[in-house]
Parts: sequence; structure tokens; C-alpha cells
Amino acid sequence: MIRPKLSLRRPLAVLAAALIGLTGAAAVATPAAAHHTTITATAVCDQLSGERVITWTVANSERRTAATVKKVTAEPSTPVQVLVPGAEAVDLQGVAIPRGGSVQAVQRVPGATTSAKLIVEGRWDNRRERTNEGTINLAADAACNPAPKCVDASEAKYSHTFDGPKGTATVKLDGDLPLCGDEKQYFTLVSYFAPRPEFATPQYVYGEPDSNFLGGGQNEIELNVGVPDCHTQVDLIWGGVDEIIDPLVENGPRYGSKKLGEKGAPGNRSSGPQGWYNGGSKNCTTPASTFASSCDGTVTVSLSNDGSISKYPVEFEVRGENGWSKTVTVEPGKADNETVVPAENAGKIEVLVDGKVIENGTYSWERPEDCPLPTVTADADCETFGLTASNPEGGMPVKVEFTYGDKTETRTVAPGSSEKVTFPAGDEEAALVVLPELGLELEVVYAPEGCGGGGGGEEPPGLPVTGAAAGGIAAGAIALLALGAVLFVMARRRRIHFTA
Repeated sequence: MIRPKLSLRRPLAVLAAALIGLTGAAAVATPAAAHHTTITATAVCDQLSGERVITWTVANSERRTAATVKKVTAEPSTPVQVLVPGAEAVDLQGVAIPRGGSVQAVQRVPGATTSAKLIVEGRWDNRRERTNEGTINLAADAACNPAPKCVDASEAKYSHTFDGPKGTATVKLDGDLPLCGDEKQYFTLVSYFAPRPEFATPQYVYGEPDSNFLGGGQNEIELNVGVPDCHTQVDLIWGGVDEIIDPLVENGPRYGSKKLGEKGAPGNRSSGPQGWYNGGSKNCTTPASTFASSCDGTVTVSLSNDGSISKYPVEFEVRGENGWSKTVTVEPGKADNETVVPAENAGKIEVLVDGKVIENGTYSWERPEDCPLPTVTADADCETFGLTASNPEGGMPVKVEFTYGDKTETRTVAPGSSEKVTFPAGDEEAALVVLPELGLELEVVYAPEGCGGGGGGEEPPGLPVTGAAAGGIAAGAIALLALGAVLFVMARRRRIHFTA
């Protein structure tokens, strides 16, 4: 019996065809049998166009025979072309695949494509034909979108610098892309008067805020504001001048996260230092005081709060001697002229703000030059020598010292009253009258007429002057009235007025 020879070639080929599966970059090729093509693929995203670029590799399984691509079917249905160096691309259909070799063809598909398939019908020289296909899964990749040519203002990021004490800041658009279209993003730098060097209200805008925008080809800006020479707050904020709050008051609106450098949006969209500053070394007020002495010893203190930086009320404290004090509040741009320090407290006056004496805020009562001086009159006869000091109304009590011979009498003369002293007539030719508080003194010569002895007799001619020159005497300020006596008065200090 003749047994036919069994060949293992066909079963092994079938088994091989069933087991062959080549995968490249998520691509699957499904050759069916001998004389077949193996199809694999890889894909990349073209960000310029937003398309996925699939590179298909079609390999010829036969090492002895070339294959020709007879027909190509692509899903999605877009051209599949072989790139030829130095020449134009040609369609994959009709291309010959060398024996044991491969060709690569490129297909562009929309960026949202999740899978692609390529079906190739090949033909070999021995007229065998075979159709094979390959697929690639694109769903696992991130969506392929065109690279942006600009950045939307709502998504843009920024960076900034800030120097509050100097009132300067810069803001820059991050990245290389400009804002899209006509979009603009404004930023504003603003400074305030403030009541204290730390945050406190109320605050008032100082000078002109500086506001500018990024966009329209402008990718960086510089902002500058004036800073007051006193307590201040400076803020770098998101937005234009319409975002400015003036004044900042207690329980009123705040900038919050609009300040650049804040943790919340939109301020956190710009990286950099905190865009706010509180400081300054002195009050934003202009406290001043002037003083006017009165003849009665009182002093009128005028308080003012008027100047270029007077933005807040000032509470003044006026202190006098012996524990006297008064508190006066003066509004910005105003003055108060009604504080009168009593005479008994006017020896030393201080004006304080916040517990500190202000500049030129100390004073002591000074007698005004136009105050009427006391007058001294004499009443002399052969037995007595009388002297009377009179103090005009509206002045201060005045101390008067009368000295004749070895006797001295002291009187304090109230305003609008007089005091008289009488000495027994003696051999002394003159009495001395001193007003120590006014720095004045004068001599009164005792020379009654018709008396015998010491001072009697007729008036001697040419009585001597022992004090100031005659011109100084005439310019003096104490008036003397001689009643029943001839008196000669010599002034030893200035400001003495004589009347006869």
C-alpha cells in the first residue's frame, strides 16, 4: 500500500498566520497568510495645524518577490502618501514594495480622531494577491489641538515687582504669546494718606494714581506714583482707575485679592512680592500754634491744622503752669483762636500733639509793649515825703518798692487802683522807686519849697542828672506828678515815661 507523503508546510503556514501579530505604537497588523503585508503605525500631534500625523509602515513578507500596492483604503478617508526625499509625495497606491522591505506613508487626520485604519491590497509577481489591514488607537493620547498663537486675557499669567516706599511697580505678561485680539488687562498703582504707619482708616488718595494695560503688543508696563511725606499706604491692584476706592473707610469696601501678590484670584495670577505697603514716619497733619500775650497776663493760643498734608483732625493739648490744661480738636484746614491761658498759668505754656510738644510749641507770657505803665506821683512838704503808685485798668498787678533813707516800703498795686506810702522828711535828697517785675527804677529828689534846714530853700538851679541822658528820660514811661513839691526824677532803666 502506497501512503501519500504528508507535508507540514501548509499547516505550519496556517498556524504562523494565526499567530503573527505585529504592534507598533498602538498599531495592529493582521496578515492572513504567506504573501502578505504587515502594517504598523505611529502617530504624533502637529501643534501648528492641530492634526495627528500617522506614519504607516507597510512591510513585504516575501524575501524573493516584490509587492505592488494595488489598492489603499484609509479610515478616516484622507490621503496616504509616501514621502520622497527631494520630490513631491506620491500616493501609496501603486507603490512597489521591494522584496523583504517596506515603505512608509504618511496620513494626516483631524486632531480629535480616536482611531485609524489602513487597508492595503498587495500583488506579487507570481500574481498572488492579499489584502491586509492595520489599525492604531489614538483615544489614549491627549487631544491634539493647534498650538495657540496668543493667550486669552482670562487665562494669562503675569509677574510683577513692587517698591512701596518709592511708589514704583512693574507688571509683565508671562510667556512668549501676546494677549489675543484687542484684549487688554489693566493694572493700577495708587498711594494714600493714612492716619497711622500700619493699616488704619480713613485713607485718602494722594496725587494721581498711575494706570496702564498689557495687550495690543504691550507686554510690560512700569507704574509710578508720588508718595506723601507722612503715613501712607501704597497698593498695586488688578484693574483700571475705576477700581480705585477713595476714601478707604471703616467697614467700607477693600481691595482684598485684587492686590497683586495675594493668595486669591485674580491677584494670585501675578507672581511676585506682596503688592501693598504701609509706612511713613510722621502724621499726615500740619499742626501749628501761635501765641499772643495780653496786658492782663493772659495768653491767647491760636491752633491751626492747615497745610498741604492736613487730611485728619488734630487733637491739641495746651498745658500751662500749676496743672492747667485744655484739649482742643481742630479739623483739617481749620484754626481755633479761642484758647486763653489764665495769667496765673501763663508762665510756661506747651502745645502737644500725640503727647509730644510740636515745633515752636512752647511760650511764656511777655508784657506787650503797648501796655500802659503804672504812674508815680509825689506829695512832699517840710514834714513828710509821700509817694503814690497808680496801676491802670486792664493790666496786671504790679509790685512797687519805695525806698527813702534807710526805710523801704513794698506795695502790690492791683489794676485800676493806687497805693501810697509816706516817709518822714529827712536829710536825704532823693527817694528810689523800683518796679522789679518790669525792670524799671527811678529817683525822686526831695526838694519842697520854703522849708528851712536840710532840704529847704529855693530850688537850686541846674539839678544834677545821675541816671540816663536827657533824651532817654524823655522817652521813658512812668508819669510823675509833683504836688506841692519840686521833684527831679532820674531814670536808670529804659521804658520810663515822665509826666509833670
